[in-house]
Amino acid sequence: MKYARVGDSGLVVSRIVYGNAITHGDQVDESVARECVRAALDSGITTFDTADLYAEGRAEEILGRALAGVRREELVVCTKSGRWARPGDPNAGRLSRKHIMESVDASLRRLGMDHVDLYQTHRHDPETPLEETLEALADVVHAGKAHYIGVSEWPAERIRAAARIARELRVPLIANQSQYSILWRVVEAEVLPASREAGVGQIAWMPLAGGALTGKYRPGAPLPKGSRAGAGPGGARSIGRWDYLNEKVLAAVADLAPLAAEAGLSLPRMAIAWVLGRPGVAATVMGASRPQQLAENVAAVDATLDDELLRRIDAVVAPVVRDDPSLTLDPLGPAAKL
Repeated sequence: MKYARVGDSGLVVSRIVYGNAITHGDQVDESVARECVRAALDSGITTFDTADLYAEGRAEEILGRALAGVRREELVVCTKSGRWARPGDPNAGRLSRKHIMESVDASLRRLGMDHVDLYQTHRHDPETPLEETLEALADVVHAGKAHYIGVSEWPAERIRAAARIARELRVPLIANQSQYSILWRVVEAEVLPASREAGVGQIAWMPLAGGALTGKYRPGAPLPKGSRAGAGPGGARSIGRWDYLNEKVLAAVADLAPLAAEAGLSLPRMAIAWVLGRPGVAATVMGASRPQQLAENVAAVDATLDDELLRRIDAVVAPVVRDDPSLTLDPLGPAAKL
């Protein structure tokens, strides 16, 4: 495993972050989830990412139980709150002081921990004053319930403003968790430059485009039996504001496979290495439904893609890549069409 600092902070994370957005609590038994966490630890992964909304809180509970007994100081545990509302509760899913303070306490109870290392806000809240959100996050840190604060999928102007307020509060904003892959590059035009200026590092999610960049989905072929593609949250047809399994995209992905083979890499390894090689990216979040998947993901940290290979990748995906910065605002909205 390799490790990197997040932005201008002193926090060091494993370049592969184990994420349980999809699997824990929904798609695999807890016994398998525990095996995956153990395999992650054995591979050198120190950093684990979850959120209060994943499986309605069960993901945090399962992760907490899986990490019980591990020396806490050896871990970097990250969770998130905000955006998703609950019927009958007008304050839920917001970034108000009320929601943040209640959410962090609930997350800590589910995790069975007295603090997290990185507390992140899930999407920005245009209805709550930014000062209120940042002051609440600063108080979370001052109370010892988190060491650092970050955001997820915030647009460039909000990152700049939040980073300025956070500096004034002496609790720097250190991370933005952003969707980023060979196929989805909407952060490049605005978010990455704004983040670099503010000292904010990127923790990329969905580097395999919901499974499209694994190569297991072929143009003109039926979906593999038992695949996650259309079955639930996180599949290539249900997340990311784009149907990654349309024929044009799959044809481009099929043309990437020979490039990976020439470089002595599998397609997933090349795709993960591509993300890890982008400027400002500290780490990428990867899940697993079985322990064996982690070995392939972890191996990507040792791969380096030369300039010629990067140019060839760009040429192959040019007709289908998404890079419109306006899509940063809500990557979970209605699917974008080619």
